[in-house]
Amino acid sequence: MKNILVVFTGGTIGSVATDGTINTVGSASYKLIQLFQQYYDNHQLIHFDTIQPLQILSENLAPAAWKSIIETIEAVQADQYDGIIITHGTDTLAYTACALSFYFNGSKIPMLLVSSDYPLDHPKANGVENFICAVEFIRQINQPGVFVPYRNQQQITQLHQGVRLACSLQLSGDFFSVQGKSYMRFEKRKFSLLNQSTKQIPSNYTQLRADFSRRILMIKPYPGLDYTRFNLDNVDAVLHDLYHSGTACASLQWGENHSLVEFIKHCKKQGVAIYLAPAIKSADAYHSTQTLIEQGAEIIWNMSIEAAYVKLLLAYGNFNDNQEILNFMIKDIAGEHLS
Repeated sequence: MKNILVVFTGGTIGSVATDGTINTVGSASYKLIQLFQQYYDNHQLIHFDTIQPLQILSENLAPAAWKSIIETIEAVQADQYDGIIITHGTDTLAYTACALSFYFNGSKIPMLLVSSDYPLDHPKANGVENFICAVEFIRQINQPGVFVPYRNQQQITQLHQGVRLACSLQLSGDFFSVQGKSYMRFEKRKFSLLNQSTKQIPSNYTQLRADFSRRILMIKPYPGLDYTRFNLDNVDAVLHDLYHSGTACASLQWGENHSLVEFIKHCKKQGVAIYLAPAIKSADAYHSTQTLIEQGAEIIWNMSIEAAYVKLLLAYGNFNDNQEILNFMIKDIAGEHLS
């Protein structure tokens, strides 16, 4: 008998479509277990305990929700279970996967986030398949860490390391690991390792408080971005997203208000740290990237933007000293550093 804790938080997997509107309802969450028992032959060998700390669509999520989920899990003595499954919406799935990966970096049991691309009543919904994959991972593999099983439409189910899951593709419900490197493949109820080079989750435990800073500003680059639009009051640090080549506008050609170089100078004058991600560290870098580094921006190397953002929230929520913050960002906590 496997004992599994299921933590319901809402999302599409906990929703129904009524009169053209999709919204969460409490009964939809428990329907997931009913459908599992219908499609899983040996369901009598699995015992579920259930709790529901949240019932929201995940686009409405704020970091305070992560603290609620964490406190709920810690309150039930998680070590009595063989594994934990958290149901979650898809919109902010990658961010929550990172948050739980970092906080529970010393967990001794597997934790899996399960979502659905459609409400469970929809014939295309993948929620039950994703849930079955999570149960089978607990039953067969039982590896500590945070993972996300997900089947894209017309594809085989993949298992992603939580800290390496990227947000869904635009205008799509498909999910991929950063650099397309999923952790495992799940087919015919069997798992196979996809990437031998995938770094395993570090064994050194880093104890953290579930304190996520509210003073981090994330900025996305786009042509014509005007930095004068940003107010840095009550901001401790800026995380600036980069284009896929690890770049952002470092030119003054179109005016100072469009140059990240000038914005970095402004941040320094305001006493605001500025971090850049994502970027792969290599022997060569674009001139624009070198220019940004020379101006004093801190590059968060070899990490997804989702992981970098959540890790900064925890860094500034847990530490006051700048060197402690930097050391934390550099340290590989949950396998977030890409090789």
